[in-house]
Amino acid sequence: MRAPRQRLHDAGNAWGVIAMFEKFSRSWALVKASAAVLRSDRELMLFPLLSGAATLVVLATFLLPMFALRIFDGGFSAGAAIFGFLFYFCQYSVIIFFNCALVGAALIRLEGGDPTVRDGFDAAKSRLPAIFGYAAIAATVGVLLQGLKGRDNNVLVRLVGSGLGVAWTLATFLVVPVLVSRDIGPIDALRQSVDLLKRTWGENAVGQVGIGAAFGLLTAAMVLVGVGLVVLAAQASVALAVVVAIVAGLAVLLLGIYQAALSGVYSAALYRYAVSHETPAGFKGVALEQAFVPKA
Repeated sequence: MRAPRQRLHDAGNAWGVIAMFEKFSRSWALVKASAAVLRSDRELMLFPLLSGAATLVVLATFLLPMFALRIFDGGFSAGAAIFGFLFYFCQYSVIIFFNCALVGAALIRLEGGDPTVRDGFDAAKSRLPAIFGYAAIAATVGVLLQGLKGRDNNVLVRLVGSGLGVAWTLATFLVVPVLVSRDIGPIDALRQSVDLLKRTWGENAVGQVGIGAAFGLLTAAMVLVGVGLVVLAAQASVALAVVVAIVAGLAVLLLGIYQAALSGVYSAALYRYAVSHETPAGFKGVALEQAFVPKA
């Protein structure tokens, strides 16, 4: 017979496997529920589409002077840090604005309303000062993290930078819903985001990881299939291969837009549950309180 300690160890491993599958099951249930809400209002996908287009414009605006002036050729200097801050500020301002519009519209839908695109933009425009304030904070953090993860630093410093980046992502998970629904400043919104995360679900974003993992696998599969189809099409003609590549690229882009919209609905639902402890319409039967679980 095996020693009691060994049996306890085996039992612990078994429970760990069961818990892993339960977490995946909850994540998948949340994805399906969020998708159901998104299907009821496809206009919500317009916000990440416009956000992507706007961020590309901002990126092009900064890339041209960056290469022309060779700003980063001398490493992460003071001038490069200022340039990086301005870039992050503009990018974050655009991204946060459209995220606020998406979440604002999603919150109306989750409360039983029928939001329009204008409703989402009105919600975001009413919070412009707070959005710019939070964008400045996020840009500062972004520059500092980029400095830690620079190639000139040793491996340990870069690992610390990556770890702090993950912590920052978790801490700011509910900032956008807080900004949209409450008349407070960016610092208070960040504090409330941290408080809601700790008080309600703990530290591990099981649901968000589930969405990211699911779409990561779908994107990887779509890219592999697209590459294979391009190779096959190239055997027939170059023109056909180009057409197939464009279609495959658009498919990957649409998948990313859908993921962004889905994540927005998901974060809005989690925030609404956190403050009211009521399961929003479309999420009945889904254990939202277990979407985040504390570490053992």
